[in-house]
Amino acid sequence: MANVKVLNMAGAEVGTLELNDTVFAVKVSSDVLHAAVRAYLLNQRQGTQSTLTRSEVSGGGKKPWRQKGTGRARQGSTRSPQWTHGGIALGPKPRTYRTDLNKKVKKLALLGALSGKVAEENFKVIDAITATEYKTKVMADMLKAVNAGKKALVVFAEKNDMATRSCQNIPGVKVAYFNTINVYDILNCDTVVIEKAATQKITEVYA
Repeated sequence: MANVKVLNMAGAEVGTLELNDTVFAVKVSSDVLHAAVRAYLLNQRQGTQSTLTRSEVSGGGKKPWRQKGTGRARQGSTRSPQWTHGGIALGPKPRTYRTDLNKKVKKLALLGALSGKVAEENFKVIDAITATEYKTKVMADMLKAVNAGKKALVVFAEKNDMATRSCQNIPGVKVAYFNTINVYDILNCDTVVIEKAATQKITEVYA
């Protein structure tokens, strides 16, 4: 089992934490991670885009000129797709992009993403992330002290309005709870900054 340093908000080491290999040392293929990220992004799409076909745009009831004898191509309507202000041919219509993954694949992808951050040493465990006031500077200083990088995922063990809202104005920082983390956010960040209690809860759920 791997050991990671436990830091305080000032970046000083205050202990170590043993990580369970069944959660934080899982090797998965890139195909599994790709499937999880693709499913997440597809499920974020609203699918409400819509274009008007030739039957839905206004106008075009009259044939623009007679069929024969003008020397021009025959036309039946000024709302055909080739006309300015005409309908759109084969344009998007509202649809659902919803896709589901097998539960085992979801779990495997999540554990693989977490394990990757641990292997890269971009998994920072903090003994407790707290705030006594709504102050962005407190959280920004903490992230700087633990070398979190430009993009960080801050994971809390439980609801903490002061601390979470203090993170919201920091560019590149995203907040999550131990039960709301997902593969995309983990892979999309430079560093996972997580409370010690949240790490223990993740182990309890997935070990």
